[in-house]
Amino acid sequence: MVRLTRIYTRGGDRGQTSLGDGRRVAKHHLRVEAYGTVDEANATIGLARLHTGGEADAMLARVQNDLFDLGADLCRPGEGSAEEDSALRVLDAQVERLEREIDRLNAELQPLSSFVLPGGTAASAHLHLARTVTRRAERLVSALAEREAVNPAALRYLNRLSDHLFVLARYLNDRGTRDVLWRPGRHRRE
Repeated sequence: MVRLTRIYTRGGDRGQTSLGDGRRVAKHHLRVEAYGTVDEANATIGLARLHTGGEADAMLARVQNDLFDLGADLCRPGEGSAEEDSALRVLDAQVERLEREIDRLNAELQPLSSFVLPGGTAASAHLHLARTVTRRAERLVSALAEREAVNPAALRYLNRLSDHLFVLARYLNDRGTRDVLWRPGRHRRE
């Protein structure tokens, strides 16, 4: 259990922070950028949840918890393994849960004939924002994985989560009937 009795420590006043293994790095280190952007994605999902309820809200609550797991995973360098004693790592089971939810939601949607613009309902618009922040987090984790060891399930989770947020956004747009579709070149001559 985490217990925070002091919020400020002054430990970062010179632009350094500690990773999960105790190593000090610059606050702009790619690993810190990656898990910081995961935290930002989590915050945008929190905003979306102000406009959801029921099953969608339960899904997003699980995702928010998963994203904290993912942040803990990323702040501790290494890929992780079954033998590792204390590192919290994202598991493929979490990715598979997202896939099952995507498949179930998508089965109730009509196929797309165009790209979807963010909008429709408030929940959908917020989920599209969360999707774009998640994609940015994915790009940062991908870049980090080219330089340092990263749990491969972490990258898979982010990739699948952006798909999940897209499908859930459509689902919350009255099962796609309120989707705002892109009309290529529609306003070029107005």
